[in-house]
Parts: sequence; C-alpha cells; structure tokens
Amino acid sequence: MLADEAQTEELAATFRRGTKLKYNKGEFIIRSGEAPSGVFLIESGLVKAFDITKYGEENLLIVRKSNEVFPLIWAITGEERSVVYQAISPTEAWRISREYFIEYLNNPDTSLLPMLDMTIEMYRLHSERIINLEYRTVRERMISFFLTMSQRFGRPHNEGVLVDLPLRQQDVASSINASRETTSREISLLEKKGLLKAYPQYIILKDIEKLRSYL
Repeated sequence: MLADEAQTEELAATFRRGTKLKYNKGEFIIRSGEAPSGVFLIESGLVKAFDITKYGEENLLIVRKSNEVFPLIWAITGEERSVVYQAISPTEAWRISREYFIEYLNNPDTSLLPMLDMTIEMYRLHSERIINLEYRTVRERMISFFLTMSQRFGRPHNEGVLVDLPLRQQDVASSINASRETTSREISLLEKKGLLKAYPQYIILKDIEKLRSYL
C-alpha cells in the first residue's frame, strides 16, 4: 500500500462530510441501468458489483470492502456502466456527489495515494481474473479464485485460512465461467479431500500449499 494512515483518514474525512447510509444484506445500492446517486465510501460491510449477461445471469465482477470507493470508474471518468452494486452483508457507507469528489481530487493539497492504491488493486484483481480464465479446468479456476479472495478477505483460523466472504455458489460459478452444478461438485470433491470447508457465510481453506500445487 502506498497511502499511509493519515492519507487514508483524509479520504474518509472527506466522505464523512456527505450523507451516511445504511443497507441491509441483499439491498441494492445501484441498480442496472440506474445512474449512480453519488460516490460511496464503505465504512463497514461488503458490497458486490456484478453485471447481467445477455442470458439474464449475474456475472460477479468484484467485492468491495471497508475503506473502498465505488463506483470507481464512474467517480473518476463520469462514464456510466450497467453495473449493479448490492450489499452482501449489513453495510454502512458515506455518499458524496461526484462533483464534490472531483473537487477533492483536484485540490493541490489532496494526496491521491489512497485512490491510486484502490486503482492498482482493482487492476490487479481484474488481471488475476483474466489469468484465472486461462486455466483449463473448473477445479483450477475455482482454486485460483479462492486463493485470490483469501488475499483480500482471509484471516488466520485454527483450521487454516478463513475467507470471510458470504458468496453464493452461483457467484463463484459466474466468476470462473462455470455452471453452478459443476462448481458445487468441485467444492464437494475438495471438501472430501480435506482441502477446504464451505459454509454459507464463509469458507475455510485448510491447506493453502496443497491447493496451490493444483496450479
């Protein structure tokens, strides 16, 4: 990370001049085809971004967490995209207008390092997703996805690494270009091998090194 604590707090303080909003799990923040009502900074909770394919299926793009800004591309460029943002856990966020956000960025006293950190992280995640899709098997793509998520949402657990992310199997499937049925079967097989344990609200990766060996 390039930004220090003071610079990150400066960004948060800017958003705290706006409106604080609370969302229940499952509540939509920005719907498909809807112009964003402002730029958001997550104070607590998780927000998933996804689009709808031409087949009417959800395609998971990214999960935003605390201290991250969304919709980032629109916030910086003003370019609207048909991306849906939905809280996947109880979420509190601050909202400011895009105009105020751009004014903040253009202030010569503003440190842009927190925004640069977020942009780099988004680039890294999308690059890893492209690499992920180069794997030939669903198992390889799924393991790669879980390892990537463990870097953002993982924490030590007595059984391994707990990935605290309440994603549905359909979310995982869409992210790795697989069917939900195949994804479910592969998760079950890896559970039988003792490499992971899947729960509705999180997943435990029991043997990170063995999982990496599949790649």
